[in-house]
Amino acid sequence: MIQRFVELGEGYGDIYELRELMNSNRSRFMHGFVFTSKDMDGKPVLSVAAAFKPAAEGNFMPIYICREGIPADSKRLALFESAVEELGAVAIHMDVKHSSVYADRKFYFSHLISVLRLNHYIPPMQ
Repeated sequence: MIQRFVELGEGYGDIYELRELMNSNRSRFMHGFVFTSKDMDGKPVLSVAAAFKPAAEGNFMPIYICREGIPADSKRLALFESAVEELGAVAIHMDVKHSSVYADRKFYFSHLISVLRLNHYIPPMQ
């Protein structure tokens, strides 16, 4: 199975696209995540993500993410959490390192996938 983050943007207008993806793929929705990190100034910033079950064909498991553009006290967080609750789940909050710590964004996403696997939020590689 291929598990991959698909970056939608930084959480400004694209959070509405993420909500729409969650609503239109209700049967495939698995988990909603809120990743908290600190930017270069030490201010907390949030990333929101939604993991979906693989499509019937293709064996690809997407995790859509709006990366590090949401301030910790933003109303956009409440919008995301309410969308997750409408699907019968609770957003999973995790503290992670900021993506700027990694030499390349693909290493950041690989690290997040490993953390999600270790916590049994997404299935192991098969």
